[in-house]
Amino acid sequence: MNIQWYPGHMTKTRRQIEADLKHVDIVVELADARIPISSRNPDINAICGEKPRVLLLNRADQADPQMNRVWVEQLQQTQKLSAAAVDSRGGGNVGQLTVSLVRRALADQIAKWRERGQVGRPIRAMVVGVPNVGKSTFINKVAGRKSAKAGDRPGVTRGKQWVSVDAGLELLDTPGILWPKFEDETTGLHLAFTGAVKDEVTDLEGLACALLELLRDRYPGALEERYKLTEPAGQPGWELLERCARKRGMLISGGEVDTERMAGVLLDEFRGGKLGRFTLESPEG
Repeated sequence: MNIQWYPGHMTKTRRQIEADLKHVDIVVELADARIPISSRNPDINAICGEKPRVLLLNRADQADPQMNRVWVEQLQQTQKLSAAAVDSRGGGNVGQLTVSLVRRALADQIAKWRERGQVGRPIRAMVVGVPNVGKSTFINKVAGRKSAKAGDRPGVTRGKQWVSVDAGLELLDTPGILWPKFEDETTGLHLAFTGAVKDEVTDLEGLACALLELLRDRYPGALEERYKLTEPAGQPGWELLERCARKRGMLISGGEVDTERMAGVLLDEFRGGKLGRFTLESPEG
């Protein structure tokens, strides 16, 4: 499956981010902890240049806890990034952690502001990331109130939204942005698994088969526990999808299995964290 999705409004979003960058002190980039490689837009590096940056692996509550630690350590040590894993939906310390990381990354700049008498000057941060990575939910959590519009599908945020945080921090929410062409099939698949790409532009059954094969290889116990699939190793995705549908009693006329319905259920359960906590990418590949 060669998945590509770059609607016209994303070109406009990129231009807006480039224009707004001069009005902010730092960029807070959100990636998906389940796919830390695929969910980082390579264009962000080109857009942001030398602007200070904090990288947060969001949805850490749905990712493999051990891999969260591995990824944060790798990003901090190898890529020299100020990074942390966060849960924007339920994590109680998201706001405090974010403010701490931002202030640490801007320590030298804050010292210069003090020398100039700019004590109490609020820090302005732009929040960027791919669609459906949870930027608006993150902003609402940090602000402690529902200020930014959030949703479970890509493309909910439109236009510019500034949100003031009590701790001397102002956050600029931006619409999710992808890049014009995914260079490899895996990136497109991973983004589609997590809902960063609209389902309407994908083959849901093919997507579900690819996800089942990935879970079969990385987390076979999850398929056994959730769908009662014994010995899934070596079985192709389409066969696993049929077996899941039968286990769930999803039959249509003539006794055929409703794989289309099962594909939708599988993706919903994966995205909602009902299958378990998975990280689909590792630093080693």
